[in-house]
Amino acid sequence: MTKFQFAVPCLFGLEGIAADELRRLGLEDVKAENGRVTFSGDDTAMARANICLRTGERVLAVLADFEAKTFEQLFQGVLAAPLEAFIPADGAFPVKGHCLNSQLMSVPDCQAIVKKAASKRLGQKYGISWLPEDGDKYQLQFSIMNDRVILYLDTTGPGLHKRGYRAVGNDAPLRETLAAAMVLLTRYRGREFVWDPFCGSGTIPIEAAMIAKNRAPGLKRRFAGESFAWSSPEVWQQARQEAIAKEFHGDYRILGSDNDPKCVSLAMANARKAGVGELIQFRDGDATKMSLPSDSGILVCNPPYGQRMLEQQSAQRLYAALGRHLKFADGWSKNIITSEPEFEHYFGARAAKKRKLYNGMIKCDYYMYPAGRRNGKETRKP
Repeated sequence: MTKFQFAVPCLFGLEGIAADELRRLGLEDVKAENGRVTFSGDDTAMARANICLRTGERVLAVLADFEAKTFEQLFQGVLAAPLEAFIPADGAFPVKGHCLNSQLMSVPDCQAIVKKAASKRLGQKYGISWLPEDGDKYQLQFSIMNDRVILYLDTTGPGLHKRGYRAVGNDAPLRETLAAAMVLLTRYRGREFVWDPFCGSGTIPIEAAMIAKNRAPGLKRRFAGESFAWSSPEVWQQARQEAIAKEFHGDYRILGSDNDPKCVSLAMANARKAGVGELIQFRDGDATKMSLPSDSGILVCNPPYGQRMLEQQSAQRLYAALGRHLKFADGWSKNIITSEPEFEHYFGARAAKKRKLYNGMIKCDYYMYPAGRRNGKETRKP
């Protein structure tokens, strides 16, 4: 079986988590880099990564890797790539990409050069002067950073964060891949009580339920690679069957609450669509006033940011009220993502850990307070 090199772009800050996931999937040569994770394998590895990966954005097959400072070097580099091993004579191969800190910075011009070179290569290999492109889609992507060109084939299609359960989001949706990473960082394995007091469209509770069940997030969707001529449908079917066989079956304590009844209704609908509706309880409630649902557990949340849904001062007042409400909740670990740089000041406690993450294009910090700590200090029982 042919072995390929793959790259998985990630939201900044999630590379290590995605790498750990790929290693647990049994994939080879896993390496975390800035903004992406690489691994090697055949189409079985490709299917397994697409179906099971929670924190990566997509799975890209590497077709070429070379240096180019001129359009001619770009053209020749693409022309030398073995595209015929991936794209059939009738395959449609649109091109998109990005450029950063390079001599070649015009994306439209680079797109045109890559398309021209790919067309010439495929035309020569198939012995035809005109490529119909009326078959299945083979999306080409290029990345030009610091004059280094990497040409990819997208095996995913719509990004991996599009699980298929959230057709409509609320005003400030949290990307599914980030929500899953936030839960994984708490080391939740399905035994503790999990509560999201700002559940919005339900993304964090839904991702927590899928992690608790060990349910592969891509089970219910299709991927671009499934239509590739060189990838067998049986490979994808087997990867799904293997994922289903690894699911856990138990009773889990997961709660999502929000002070907006419309959000609660939307979250319930999304959970049902994700197939985990019976595992999660949703409830109307003000996070700064409602009683804690248990003596201990894991709180994971994405409260409103001042720059998005509330004015900054309103968001700061919310953080202060939440801190006062949770001050004596020593049995709970508290894990909160926000773009507010002075969050710890308003919340009233210094976090034990702080991790930089990105919510879309918004630079955030993930503040982590383990159970048994109060105001940043460990508490002791008398």
